[in-house]
Amino acid sequence: MFFNDCRSGFTVAVVAIPLALALSIASGLTPDKGLYTAIAGGFLVACLSGSRFQVYGAGGALVVIIFSVVSRFGYEGLVIATLMSSIILILCGLFRLGSFVKYIPYPVTMGFTMGISLLLFSSQIKAFLGIPMAETPPEFFDKWNIYIRSVNSFSPATLLVSFLTLGTILFFRYKVPAVPAQIAGVLVASVVVFVFKLKVETIGSHYPLLKEGLPSFSFPTGITVDTVRELFPDAITMALLVAMESLFSCIVADGITGAKHNSNMELVAQGIGNIGSVCFGGMPAAGTMGRTITNIRAGACSQISSMVHVGILCLVIMYFLQVIDLIPIAALAAVLVIVACDLSNFPSIIHVLKGPASDGWIMLITFMLTVILDLTTAVYIGVMVSSLVFMKRMGEVTQLEGFTTDSENFPDGYSFDRSKLPKGVNIFSVTGPLFFGVVERLQNSLEAMGASKVLILNLQNMTTIDMTGIHTLESFFEKNSSCKIILAGVKPVIRRVLYRVGLMQSIGEENIFPTIHEALDGASKVIEEFE
Repeated sequence: MFFNDCRSGFTVAVVAIPLALALSIASGLTPDKGLYTAIAGGFLVACLSGSRFQVYGAGGALVVIIFSVVSRFGYEGLVIATLMSSIILILCGLFRLGSFVKYIPYPVTMGFTMGISLLLFSSQIKAFLGIPMAETPPEFFDKWNIYIRSVNSFSPATLLVSFLTLGTILFFRYKVPAVPAQIAGVLVASVVVFVFKLKVETIGSHYPLLKEGLPSFSFPTGITVDTVRELFPDAITMALLVAMESLFSCIVADGITGAKHNSNMELVAQGIGNIGSVCFGGMPAAGTMGRTITNIRAGACSQISSMVHVGILCLVIMYFLQVIDLIPIAALAAVLVIVACDLSNFPSIIHVLKGPASDGWIMLITFMLTVILDLTTAVYIGVMVSSLVFMKRMGEVTQLEGFTTDSENFPDGYSFDRSKLPKGVNIFSVTGPLFFGVVERLQNSLEAMGASKVLILNLQNMTTIDMTGIHTLESFFEKNSSCKIILAGVKPVIRRVLYRVGLMQSIGEENIFPTIHEALDGASKVIEEFE
């Protein structure tokens, strides 16, 4: 078992190195921060994770939000935003909100994932082509405007290295899957650049001040109320992305291994891991599906494999940073192009588009807002639109039927001798949830029934009720005070709610019946009293 964990830990470390370097650079940071992240945060998550197989590290989904924060507030701002998001994650775990993350609508998840993949791909064009420019603007359209104007100045050598890396990754992925494709692509490109002395940027030439050794602890000192207020929306989005990516990774791991993770413990672990990461010079990260699956397939049995992965990265950062200096920036750009394509998940996009039209539109709206505006706004609006669509669908599901005892559309399910029923009894039946989404229909249906001596509310098929529905019923009862109200088939959960708000007391216990048949008998007695 221990041997299997050591072997899988080594395999994951080999896969993690190029991804950590590439994603750190793509986030607007130095490459060593990706390694610091996997070391400091990875160790803490390995100790505390709610899953035995989870592997923590920089992920593609967080790159866009990290780059946005770094471009506006610098690394210090990123640390503050990460600390806030970590506190949110820890509180969510402590208050057992881990399962709620799973309720993020799938079209919203697909939409911002598509947007992230496009933004990540766009951020690598400069390095992939070797276009000589100091910086690229964070905005999508401004970025592509500069690319188009500068494309003629690309570097043929850089483009060659990029395509060589890309081809090598694809070859090993599909022809030799036992070999980690990213590390194979980076190694081949690095060897070619070194042997043929190609004039391309490498990590050593672009980041000459990187030093070997483990990071030191530091805590941010520039935390102000204004900074917290400005960064709070980014912190919420960051926490949401970390939670989603980590918990989805745990779910996939459970599906492969048959184990069962603790989602609340996982959120706490991710929060503590991110605090440790940024306090030791890293960046926010999450449990990653790719590395976790690699860990499982390599034979991992426990958290020891993730700790071994951390130990190997420690050795790399302490003794082999000079080897990392030889890696071409273009090779890392090619790695991220592959990551961006994997994130986009084209089969899933087509699958969503083949589903309900509203879900397809939600996905496209979230995607466009992610690209045009920002990820935070896209997630908020995507969830809001999804909620509105859901409420509309639920409103359509709810059936409201009003009829009198002598009407032609009287339901067949109510078996009794109609000839013995007096005139003046109306029955109103609710099937499904009675909530604010159906209030207008409820008012119109009740008013359309006209006046009656007795109104039986048949609630045996009503699943739930909210305060808007309760208020609408109360208003109707007040306007029709001369009408006797009888309730039939009230479920225990709904009965408790109606008691708390006082509606049951105002109707009277003697006017509440367990079945529609008993309610009809009670209505007959009321009519006899009227006569």
